[in-house]
Amino acid sequence: MATPGKRPERSGSPAAPLGFAVIPVKFSEKHQSPHFLYVKEHKVREDKDHNRPQNNTLFVLNVPPYCTEECLSRLFSGFGSVQSVELCEKPMLGEKKKPPKTKFFGATKPLGFQVAYVVFKSPAGVQAAKSVSTDEPLVISSNKHPVQTGIQKWIANYAALIVNPVELKTEVDAFMQAYDQKIAKEEAKAEKEDGVPDEEGWVKVTRKGRRPGLPRTEAANLRALEREKRKRARKELLNFYAWQHHETKREHIAQLRKKFEEDKQKIALMRAQRKFRPY
Repeated sequence: MATPGKRPERSGSPAAPLGFAVIPVKFSEKHQSPHFLYVKEHKVREDKDHNRPQNNTLFVLNVPPYCTEECLSRLFSGFGSVQSVELCEKPMLGEKKKPPKTKFFGATKPLGFQVAYVVFKSPAGVQAAKSVSTDEPLVISSNKHPVQTGIQKWIANYAALIVNPVELKTEVDAFMQAYDQKIAKEEAKAEKEDGVPDEEGWVKVTRKGRRPGLPRTEAANLRALEREKRKRARKELLNFYAWQHHETKREHIAQLRKKFEEDKQKIALMRAQRKFRPY
């Protein structure tokens, strides 16, 4: 009796999860042991990604680490015209992740087994991949399309990590130029709207001082000048002689201390006479 949730084993192929078909692959012609991919039609109600149409998308499990998107596109092109291939570390729902803004310092690729979404141009490709024969494995690496593994792959990955300073400077300059243009547009828009009432009559206040849209009147300017003159004259009079300024402060402090001592004596006398009523 077959295990629940599993398909019964066929000759030369392992048991597949329920609802999945088995596609055997091998790395090259000289390899004898095949690797098995598990595929099924991608039908998920919650997935609203338009890049994965329900009838044209094939969901692939157990994709080996050395298999790239180009390899999968070449393998599945025998079943029909392939539109796109997306490799993921685990199954994903919703919109596709946005590509990184820069190719430098990006996220590292996953090292383990992955899943893939293969999109065909017609639903016939999905049906052909599900009904493929398991007798003859598909070849991933051939003389015409070799796949790097081992030390060659490590060397290529290390070379890809080395940043070209010229390319990096070009990308940074382009980013800063676009950023400066964005800031200039925002400032121009803010200056255009500054001082202009909105539909409800409110005026936006900024930290740039008086708004250019609301200029001062001549009378307001005259009053401001008079205030500045009086303030300047008072300051010059106080600081005419430094010693006079210091003496004035000392006399003020002495008067405060004298009044404080007099108040203390009055309070003590009232307490002695029991006539102190603070209310």
